[in-house]
Parts: sequence; structure tokens; C-alpha cells
Amino acid sequence: MDSTLQENMPGRSASTGGASGYLTIDLNALARNYERLAAEVAPTRAAAVVKADAYGLGADQVTAKLYARGCRHFFVAQFVEALRLRPRLPADATLFVLNGLQPGDEKACARDGIVPIINSLEQWQQWSQAARALGRRLRAALQFDTGMSRLGVPPEHRAALAGLVKADRGIEVLFVMSHLASADDTTSEQNGDQLAEMNLVAAEFPQFDVCFANSGGIFLDKAYHGVLARPGIALYGGAPTTGMPNPMEPVVRLEVAVVQTRTVPAGTRIGYSGTHATVCETRLATIAAGYADGLPRSLSDRGAVYCDGIRLPIVGRVSMDSITIDVSTLPEGRLRLGSLVEVLGPHQTLEGLARDAGTISYEILTSLGHRYERRYC
Repeated sequence: MDSTLQENMPGRSASTGGASGYLTIDLNALARNYERLAAEVAPTRAAAVVKADAYGLGADQVTAKLYARGCRHFFVAQFVEALRLRPRLPADATLFVLNGLQPGDEKACARDGIVPIINSLEQWQQWSQAARALGRRLRAALQFDTGMSRLGVPPEHRAALAGLVKADRGIEVLFVMSHLASADDTTSEQNGDQLAEMNLVAAEFPQFDVCFANSGGIFLDKAYHGVLARPGIALYGGAPTTGMPNPMEPVVRLEVAVVQTRTVPAGTRIGYSGTHATVCETRLATIAAGYADGLPRSLSDRGAVYCDGIRLPIVGRVSMDSITIDVSTLPEGRLRLGSLVEVLGPHQTLEGLARDAGTISYEILTSLGHRYERRYC
């Protein structure tokens, strides 16, 4: 953090690459997080949720690293994600599609050996028809709504699905599953309610294993683990449980370059609509990232960046491509054109930045833009 943009770049070719923000993704920390989670749930197996381009960090790089560390089960949200990722994974890796399939996707899904998560009677019927048309058994998993009212077969349709499963030999069901809505809050009564409902599902479908725990669920109790846990945010360094120390290693670091510095007198208006006015002579710096790069407008006059461990508050509104910060607490001349400031790193966590933005770590992580130069280590 004590050098300029040019001095931070690893050679001439990188320094002329055009980027003014640098997103470092520590794949080794990611792998250690996976191993930590796998150890927590053992003997349950640990999968990896890699939807939304592995929470914005690069599904190709993330899955390759996790596969090398023993992960064989990967979850995406949409079928298009599975289609893109399937050729990049070895044949013994299984890809699951959490949203299931849209009509017409069945043939391609079967061709590539991708496993849909069945969320409704209609999806079951479509997949069953595909199995009959192809003349072979197709794999699937069954998701049930246990109290989130989002995805999954609702309670009133469970008996009908049980009948279909019993009568249909064309689908190999790998497990039954559901999703925890409040697992990050260990005090939430919803966790126990959903566990009780999941136990009812397991009793109604006793021939199948259970997949239940997400990141937060891993740290609730072994009763939530089932045979396959599917962590997401915890893999990427996010805290799985609110209000408790984060057991995961940080995976991302974000540094952004200074575009301009200046000193302004008291009473100077800053940014769009002049929402901030200085109360004394103030030294300012403008950095080259904004809401187009995943730093929300809600950070305006609330968030901060860091340099040398010193908090530098954001003043005025966050713009599309730039943010103005108050650098008066730094020695004069400390920041200049090309100097880097810390947006995410040792002094500011995902949760800290998200809190200042009034959002959650997931949204920050998945929004980090592609104008940053990405460095994998």
C-alpha cells in the first residue's frame, strides 16, 4: 500500500494494461476454506456452490482449484452456467442446477450428464418424458420447500410426487434437499422449523439421502449436515454466521488507484448535487472506481477506503466511475496520481464494506466489476 500504481505492477506489460483497480483472488485461501469446511462436516461430503461465476471470482479458476483439493460436486443456479462449466471439469465431477430446467433444455442436459434439481411436479414430468424419449435413466435431485417459499416442491404436492417417484423408474434420484433461509442466524427459530420439516420429507422419501446444509448450516449442528453439504459464501471468505468471529480466510483483496488529488477550502461542495460540503480546508483524492465497478452508490458519505491502516471516508456521492475520499489525515503528498488505496483487505472486510453500504457481503462480492485487473495467486 505504500507505492504507486507503476511500482505495484509486475513489469511493463502489466503496467500498460489499462487497469486502475486490482482485484487479487487468493485461490490457496479458497482451497483452505474448502478444507476447513470439509473437515467441519466430515464424514459428510462437502460440495461447492459456484453459481454466478463462482460469486464473481471466476468459476473456471475456482472449480479447477477445488477439484484439485478433492471437491467433486458443484452447484450452479442456471442451466447456462452448467453448460459453460461442464467442458472445463473432469468427467467424474458432477454439476447440479439449482433452478432446474426450462422447457426445451432437457436434451442438452442429458447429453452433458448435468443433474437438474427438480423443484416442481412439472419439472419432474418434463425430465421423466426426456428419460422415456432417450430410452435411459437420467439422474436428478429433489428439492422441497421447507419454509422459505422460494424454490422446491411445496408440502401439498409431496404425496403426489412420492407417487410419481414410485411409479417412474426412468429417473435416478440422488438425494432430497432443501435450502435454509436463516442459517446465518444461530438464534433464529426458523432453523429448527425447517429441520423439522426436512425430517418429515426424509421420512416420506426414506429411500433417498438428504442434502441440507449451506454455509451457515454447516456451523449450526450436525443434524443439518445430511450426506452432502453445499457451502457458498464461506468458501469465498464471507462470514457464515452473523455476530460471531469469521472462521474463514479472506479470499479477495481490492485496491484502486488515485486519479487526482487536490486541496479545497471550507464550504466546497463535492460530487453530484453537492450533497457534501467541507467545513474546513480539506485534502481530497478521487479514485478510479464507482458503482459500475461494484461499489454501491449507498456508500456515499458512509463508506471508506484505507491507506496505511488509516480510514479515509468517502465524501459526496459515489459516481459511476469514481469516488472522492477525504485524505486530510494522511501526510501531505502521501497519495498522488497512481497511488493505490485499499477497498477490501486487511483493514476492511467484505462484511464491513457491505455494512456501510447497507447490503450483504454476497452482493458486494458478486458485483465486483471486470474493469479491475484480476490477479490469481
